[in-house]
Amino acid sequence: MLFNEIIGQEETKQMLLRAVQTNHLAHALLFDGPMGGANLALAMALAQYVNCEDKQQAGTPDADACGRCASCVKMQKLVHPDLHMVFPVANLAKGKTSEAYLTDWRKFLLEQPYRTLPEWLETVGADNKQGNISAEEARSILQKLSLKSYEGNYKIMLIWLPELMNVTSANALLKVLEEPPAQTLFLLVTNQSDKLLITILSRTQRVAVRAFTDEEVATYLRQHLNLDETTARRVAYLADGNLAEALNLSKQETHSTDQHTWFADWMRTCYRQDLIALVKQADQFDSFSKEKQKGLLDYSIRLYRDLFLWQQGAGALLRLPDDEMAFVKNFVKVLTVEHIERIVSDLNEAAYHLERNARAKMIMLDMSLTFSRLIRM
Repeated sequence: MLFNEIIGQEETKQMLLRAVQTNHLAHALLFDGPMGGANLALAMALAQYVNCEDKQQAGTPDADACGRCASCVKMQKLVHPDLHMVFPVANLAKGKTSEAYLTDWRKFLLEQPYRTLPEWLETVGADNKQGNISAEEARSILQKLSLKSYEGNYKIMLIWLPELMNVTSANALLKVLEEPPAQTLFLLVTNQSDKLLITILSRTQRVAVRAFTDEEVATYLRQHLNLDETTARRVAYLADGNLAEALNLSKQETHSTDQHTWFADWMRTCYRQDLIALVKQADQFDSFSKEKQKGLLDYSIRLYRDLFLWQQGAGALLRLPDDEMAFVKNFVKVLTVEHIERIVSDLNEAAYHLERNARAKMIMLDMSLTFSRLIRM
């Protein structure tokens, strides 16, 4: 990945390039940015640049890795022997670590670097399993870093979504961050830095990665997918800076539409107080994968936020397609602020219990009965 392949983010690119050129590059960088942002792409570009054999100087128009040397060729294929990558897996078989999924991971990233956890877990067929970075993974990290670099200036350990480390693996990472091996570069890529141990945060240098602007997303879609100007701008507006979501929308995937259809049907059934239909919906929810269940709850929380904004006269802030906007305008008529506060609180509590493996059917049915009573009060 080259820096010039990443749209926008010029200030961050130049900061990273100057840090390498002036030998002020920290041994551990935390690329902290929103889901669907440039944080993973920037980490990959930096990994290629530091080991490039003919890197161009910062501040010049061509400041970047050369893209032609032996190191760059290997980095671009993600097969460089000094590049180690750790990412969440679903532990489909006991003891499996990132190493077992490297072929799938490389293909996943080479398609495009703006990826999300649900996309990755779906790629490896995780079903209802949740992604995590296990204690076995931590031992693998220590083993890999105990070796000398093969051919590059740096051994690079790229960890995607370190917030999904369990306590054991997080503590193991902390130890190696405190006493890093020589010429080792840690690149941690996170979407939720608030879930990391404070001690890990204190031992990394944070690289704040902003969300893409609508113009940057639209430009990317025009350049890479040949979308017309009108379509690119509409998709960029709906994606709200999330390039992964924009790519999904532009490929006319039905994910977002399916979520809205399911949510709208759920709310209408609650309003009708159709208990038989609510039980069937709870059974259907129980049959979904864990990531899809979490996605539906996240979507529900987001749409209730939109309902609240519309109710408070802040409709100009909403970024919704026509069907979702029509639902907001109609459904808000039966809700009060107290309704929305209670429902959002229950949705957040449901997400908490789902994360801790409570039975999805019971969670959904309990919410449905509560909402059914609440909405008609």
